[in-house]
Amino acid sequence: MLPDDTGGRGDTGDSPGAGDPRLQLARQWLEKARHDLQAAERAAQPKPLPDIAAYHAQQAAEKALKGYLAWRDQPFRRTHDLVEFVHLCEALDEGFRELLPAAHALAPFSSEPRYPGEPHSDPSIDEVEEGRRHAERVVEFVMLRLPHAVD
Repeated sequence: MLPDDTGGRGDTGDSPGAGDPRLQLARQWLEKARHDLQAAERAAQPKPLPDIAAYHAQQAAEKALKGYLAWRDQPFRRTHDLVEFVHLCEALDEGFRELLPAAHALAPFSSEPRYPGEPHSDPSIDEVEEGRRHAERVVEFVMLRLPHAVD
């Protein structure tokens, strides 16, 4: 692997080529993750929509992890289980273990904010802010492990 393939980042697997489908898919997942981070931020602005913000924070983390798995050509099942995704990533890079607290904190926001009567259907602004911080941490962590070409 050439040093400039990763932009100084960690182990990312094989060198990417411009037409590498793994690179293209990882790029698409990360773009969706960034959009979810933006949606979470906007939904937390004055006249906040905390349920929407919490859901998008969880989605940002989920899509970032899926982007890493796509880059590493690691299959994953269709689920919203962040802990499962962290464990899949951890099998490829032990450093992902440090994301388990974030995965556990964001887990209730995968579906509960979308439905009335669920335990986390009305998260507080503090819970939303904590969720956004966790999501940003996950996205940044993943970005540091992907080739520079994914940016």
